[in-house]
Amino acid sequence: MAARRAPVDFATFFALWAEEQGWDVPDVHWRAVHWLQHRGALAVLLCFRGFGKSTLLAVYNAWRYYADPSYRILHQGDQDRTAYKTSRDTRSVLQRHPLTRAQPALALRGEQSFWWVAASADERNPSMQAAGITSNITSSRCDEAQNDDVEVPRNIQNPEAREKMRYRLGEQTHCMVPGARQLFVGTPHTHDSLYDEMTRAGADRLAIPMFARERRFESAAGVLEVGFVPELVFSGIGAEARLLTRGKDYALSGSSLTLSAPAALLDCYAGSAWPERFGSKEMLSRRRKCKTVNEWDSQYQLHSRPLHEMRLDPARLRRYSAEPVVRVANGELGMWLGDARIVAAAARWDPSSGKVTSDASSFSVMLQDELGRRYWHRVLEARGEVAQTSEDGKTIIGGQVTEIVRVVRELHLPRVSVETNGIGGFAPAFLKAAFKQARLVCGVSEVQSTANKNRRILEAFEGPLKSGQLWAHDSVLDGPTWNQMRDWNPVVPSQPDDHLDSGAGALVETPERITRAVERAGSAGLNAPAVPSENWRPSAGMHEVELEF
Repeated sequence: MAARRAPVDFATFFALWAEEQGWDVPDVHWRAVHWLQHRGALAVLLCFRGFGKSTLLAVYNAWRYYADPSYRILHQGDQDRTAYKTSRDTRSVLQRHPLTRAQPALALRGEQSFWWVAASADERNPSMQAAGITSNITSSRCDEAQNDDVEVPRNIQNPEAREKMRYRLGEQTHCMVPGARQLFVGTPHTHDSLYDEMTRAGADRLAIPMFARERRFESAAGVLEVGFVPELVFSGIGAEARLLTRGKDYALSGSSLTLSAPAALLDCYAGSAWPERFGSKEMLSRRRKCKTVNEWDSQYQLHSRPLHEMRLDPARLRRYSAEPVVRVANGELGMWLGDARIVAAAARWDPSSGKVTSDASSFSVMLQDELGRRYWHRVLEARGEVAQTSEDGKTIIGGQVTEIVRVVRELHLPRVSVETNGIGGFAPAFLKAAFKQARLVCGVSEVQSTANKNRRILEAFEGPLKSGQLWAHDSVLDGPTWNQMRDWNPVVPSQPDDHLDSGAGALVETPERITRAVERAGSAGLNAPAVPSENWRPSAGMHEVELEF
């Protein structure tokens, strides 16, 4: 029997297959081919939609078996049938490639989910096992674990779904033999993408976006400095998307672009990765089919974004770190947040049992200044019992109500509204008792929420966010509220939104203020001595009104 020739490298193997198929291979594919051979043990390959990454992966798999018939690959997709596609493609390459089709050692047996090459000595573990990410792979062993587009919209809708996917991926660790490789291939579909997590863990990463250079302008008008010479200029997204024409829609002088008419959204791009296949007409067609700009950004520019439209973008919140101070000025007691006079406050408590399977109890505090600006100053995530009492049941010694008492005392809050849905029906009584025990003068009002929660949240937040009138304290933005806002989808009925719910309740309880408070009549009241009181809110004074009937 003739001795087997030394295996060729992957680039040569791929070139022979491309010639067999009649492919005109673009430069960007050669870049990925070189990387696939020389990548590290933990690796992430991100490519724009339509790149053909799964096709490249099938040829790579065939080359692995050609180089080492004992090699074992565990290939996983988002579900079984998508994993089977790469399995079938790999078999096809082995059976038809010039270097493998006549190799007896690489003859195949088995089905698309499990198959062996003839030279494999491991009867227990197949050369290739193809399975969905939720399938059972507990008893498998592999030299390489591949994850091809395991992050898809249906398994990343909320943090629980993403955590479940990561748990299933954790099984691969126990299936990989010492020294095994792990590869992730795909496009991001959410802000906390699995691929970013792998990169932070030290993965060797290659990202190939559709365009090498990009610049976005929101509410664009007049002269814009792009920073490079744009090759494609898009306005809008979805059905309203347009590809602007130079000389008609804009003028270009170096890297400066002058618009003929304003645009709500303007994207400038240059350096197409595959211009022969993805020309301007094709990219305009694809942009028009993207429902949101997040979808476009994630699938073609590889930015980690949720595919849905981000209705409550936390980046619109204006951060601050100041704490309110109550002091006497001009003979009047007042609250100040930096240089802003605070004239109103609202606090909303949305109680919960504190169990792992339920929302956390959320307590939000919203302050408001004379100009109507809102300050989301506190979000308290309370867990455990609503109230803990002494053995005789007469003294409150702990629980969620004691945490609320602490915040009320610290911020001099005049009233707390309690959502009485669910267990909130008995929470107000405990809270009143806790205030009385702490000798705090603070009102407690009960609120029964009947409107759709998602609609209630959207109506409360969207206006202040878009108008720039909503600020948030460091403690709010550095907690789980940021992710809740970024993940929140108004069409999803059940999702982590407890902080948004309590924040929305506090927000709607602060009145709209169009301008400064009306100056108080007379000067005598301004010079009167202050009365020690927790009531720091300014008063419009007393007026006598005569009515005629």
